[in-house]
Amino acid sequence: MDPFREHRSLLTRRHFFGLSATGIGAAALHGATGGPPHFAPKAKRVIYLFQSGGPSQMELFDYKPRLKEFAGADLPDSIRKGQRLTGMSATQSSFPVVPSKFQFARRGASGAWVSELLPNLAQIADQLTFIKSLHTEAINHDPAVTLLQTGAQIAGRPSIGAWLAYGLGADTQDLPAFVVMISPGSGGGGQPLYDRLWGSGFLPTQYQGVKFRSVGDPVLYLSDPPGFDSGIRRQYLDALGRLNQMQLDEFGDPEISTRIAQYEMAFRMQSSVPELTNLSKEPDRIFELYGPDARKPGTFAANCLLARRLAERGVRFIQLFHRDWDHHGKLPQDLPKRCRETDQPSAALILDLKQRGLLDDTLVVWGGEFGRTVYCQGRLTAEEYGRDHHPRCFTIWMAGGGIKPGVTLGETDDYGYNITADPVHVHDLQATILHCLGIDHTKLTYKYQGRYFRLTDVHGNVVKPVLA
Repeated sequence: MDPFREHRSLLTRRHFFGLSATGIGAAALHGATGGPPHFAPKAKRVIYLFQSGGPSQMELFDYKPRLKEFAGADLPDSIRKGQRLTGMSATQSSFPVVPSKFQFARRGASGAWVSELLPNLAQIADQLTFIKSLHTEAINHDPAVTLLQTGAQIAGRPSIGAWLAYGLGADTQDLPAFVVMISPGSGGGGQPLYDRLWGSGFLPTQYQGVKFRSVGDPVLYLSDPPGFDSGIRRQYLDALGRLNQMQLDEFGDPEISTRIAQYEMAFRMQSSVPELTNLSKEPDRIFELYGPDARKPGTFAANCLLARRLAERGVRFIQLFHRDWDHHGKLPQDLPKRCRETDQPSAALILDLKQRGLLDDTLVVWGGEFGRTVYCQGRLTAEEYGRDHHPRCFTIWMAGGGIKPGVTLGETDDYGYNITADPVHVHDLQATILHCLGIDHTKLTYKYQGRYFRLTDVHGNVVKPVLA
């Protein structure tokens, strides 16, 4: 058979409609790129400080003074209400209530309860909004993180950063619209974080997050190999671009267009990324603001400083993952370590953004995938205890563009086990984040396999009481 005829016979219907640069495929591709928001946005970008593992709201924000009365007693069935348990505590013969070992106080004019473990965030409590009634269906880490990042517990959907890049496009030509950085907790543990958590799913791959590394080149393959200077690279990319364009003209596959754009982005990033990650011009007072770890690449503090620099340069969605918050045991020893690693940098980021005039149009979100149980997992002693996963209620905070400062929303019962007022589902949080950026979450959709998908699936309501 003539190989050219065989090649043409393999064209799919999708390729057929994309044959012309002015045809249906091109029009669809144009419609999939970023556009104007649905209404006037309050925020231009998001910095999401994701605390992977499930920080304990019982020790940080959700103060429950009556727990001292219940200490050591079994969690009443009237409170638990038959709710499911993880495999890690399902075989326990009892579920003893354990109050926090740490002190709480009301902070600022807003009177928000903040633990002694977070002294720096306590000082800026009036600039934060706390949601104490967030809840999720997922009880294990991976589906819970996946739900928060993609709107579904099963892998394969686009991440929230990819949705924003798709809906609004980039605000910079020299850096990706969506950047991810990961820092380990000093305990060296933590749940695995997969690249799909910042992937584009069924959206074109140009919208996926770019992970910055702390060792070697911040982005893989960004440096030219020996003997391959920028002039030669430019000639190489021009020739490769012409070949890819020929393929695009013939097939109309959006992934070919993505490939062309990403090669060009990588070329520009050869200049923009080294400038971004060079902190030599940052004054000493900035490093002092972010804390002693700010000069150590790969730490949460250093990543918070880089997040501010990325925000200054127009990156749309910046996500920091900090690991090792999964405290099934030795919570009194290990939780303070995570707080020391994150408290000062998180507060510094808010202060730094504000002093530069960036907080008004930057939405900052802090939180994990679920909370922790009021009862002790494992053996309870005078010095040791742990807490299991608790999806029924947990606490996050938000600040900046589009959010009313000094608000606390949501209430839980005396055990911190069930929500008693103003429940907020994960999909509601996602809808609210999109709203702050001028996006109606019901209208940001993408057709895939015959169905229109969105980040919030068929759910979600904007949490209006926290909006500015």
